[in-house]
Amino acid sequence: MDEKTMIYKALDKYEFQVINYSKVRSAYKIETNVGNLCLKRIRHGRNKAENGNMLVEELNKVGFNNTAKYYKTREGNILVKNNKYIFFVTDWIDGEECNLNNIEETCKCVKLLAEFHLAANKIEAKDLKIRNNLKNWPRIFNSNQYDLERFKRKIERKKLKSEFDELYYSHIDSFSNRGMVALNFLNTSDYYRLSKEVNNNKTICHDSFYYQNIIKREEEYFIIDLDSIIFDLQVNDLGKLIRRLMFKNYYKWDFSKAKEMILAYNEVSKLSKSELEVMLALIVYPHKFWKLGKKKYFKVKNWDESKYMHKLFKLINYDELEQKFLEDYLEFLENYD
Repeated sequence: MDEKTMIYKALDKYEFQVINYSKVRSAYKIETNVGNLCLKRIRHGRNKAENGNMLVEELNKVGFNNTAKYYKTREGNILVKNNKYIFFVTDWIDGEECNLNNIEETCKCVKLLAEFHLAANKIEAKDLKIRNNLKNWPRIFNSNQYDLERFKRKIERKKLKSEFDELYYSHIDSFSNRGMVALNFLNTSDYYRLSKEVNNNKTICHDSFYYQNIIKREEEYFIIDLDSIIFDLQVNDLGKLIRRLMFKNYYKWDFSKAKEMILAYNEVSKLSKSELEVMLALIVYPHKFWKLGKKKYFKVKNWDESKYMHKLFKLINYDELEQKFLEDYLEFLENYD
């Protein structure tokens, strides 16, 4: 069955009439008689759509409407099974992806994130069948530290070492030490107490809060793609966003920009000092260095050597800036109340 036939067969289960469709990223923009809709196709994980629908309905009840609602079939189902795929339909938010290379717009997105978290805290989430990542960060950090040692041994066993092997190897100890610093921050913070507190309430994180999932329509912002929601400390979302942005040329581990984001979040929902300490561990862990090594030595990503070297040079060149970021963050924490 070709793609077009499969799509129209899935859409035939709904009340609306299809006019046309086009592919946008991994989804389909569907033009219908009731407006533009979004069709998503997945191979597995039926709970993702059902969780997303349940969450959107609950968020709407507490007044948070800045997301895409889900559509049900004529028979009242959220999902349509067709061949080996599962399909579901949501609103298409007409607008543009937000520009995170602009600190003012980024801060508006951060406020949206804080509003999403506040609304999510008001709903009953225990029925959601989603992954619980609470108390999991130390295990992940330790696992990554073990991987760095494995990468080291793998390079040592190579008879012929590439330029990347030599350079990566020469920096493993330095990045591993930073990993241990992050792990120490985590273990000496209130991480476990905070996890225990929020575990009772089943606190929700988006877990993929980035530009492609934040849509700007005129001056209003919407958060979309709730497929990856998890139970976790909510600083997971903000911390991951800051960590990703700091590697961009516009940010370059400039703590003043991270501070603006933290203060923007605080305007909506005040972060405690304990939460900021936990978030620091998440931000400074050398996740990208570990991930690059995993792609090279275990997943064997099919990149040429120059691409690997470019990515490694970028990580190494940010080394001093990251250290300054860490010092500035700690100074900010000292005076935070």
